[in-house]
Amino acid sequence: MIRIFAVEGQTIACRVELRQDASRGRSLVFLHGSSGDHTIWARQYGPLRGLYNIAVPDFPGHGASAGEVPEDIGGHIPWLKGLFGNLLFEKPVLVGHSMGAAVALAFALRHGEKLGGIVLVGGGAKMPVNPMILTGLKTDPAAIVAMIPRFAVARKNRERIGSVLAGRLSVFRTDALYRNLAACSRFDVTAEAGDIRVPSLIVCGAEDKMTPPALSQDLEKRIPGARLELIENAGHFAMMEEPEAFNGILRAFVDALV
Repeated sequence: MIRIFAVEGQTIACRVELRQDASRGRSLVFLHGSSGDHTIWARQYGPLRGLYNIAVPDFPGHGASAGEVPEDIGGHIPWLKGLFGNLLFEKPVLVGHSMGAAVALAFALRHGEKLGGIVLVGGGAKMPVNPMILTGLKTDPAAIVAMIPRFAVARKNRERIGSVLAGRLSVFRTDALYRNLAACSRFDVTAEAGDIRVPSLIVCGAEDKMTPPALSQDLEKRIPGARLELIENAGHFAMMEEPEAFNGILRAFVDALV
């Protein structure tokens, strides 16, 4: 069900799925990426419903959440911390995709004591965005919006998943998309990533062109004890493109946590 939370002056819409015995078992909080909303995780919260307590928020200015898109990644920390206080999940695992992975990294660095672990999907300690994309969003946004879905997924998934992404982008404000991507491009925790002390899983599509596997490989080296899993036949949206493989990897990691 969708619940509305008032946190830090923001109105946050969040899909919440609780186990029958919500006081037991692991909890997962999923964070979407730029221009997304909670539904990009539908292939996870559907099959995993009943196994874990699950929360999937829409970021400010995304989906059903009100407010403006934060100017930088750190701007997401206050509302996310407030959401944790409302959910009352005990040390949830934070699962972030793309921009959501950057938010998960930033949150783990500031509030690692609140987490049971992090899963970083299509992310990196740095996430540089091609300057042509940022410039194009100012000068010819329609061309960039048309290009991103083809570029973001593996070739075999372009018709099946690319069309879904194209539909999302067509209704998302291009100024908000620019703000998101600019925030990602400025993001850099290369110096701090070694300070993360929570169990960490890194997942990347083997054909990811937006955040190539090299970024995930670099992140694996920087975070103590981190493990990297590459998913074949997947691009930047591995959890949508190959959900069964992704869910198996996620479950194995979460269920192994002490």
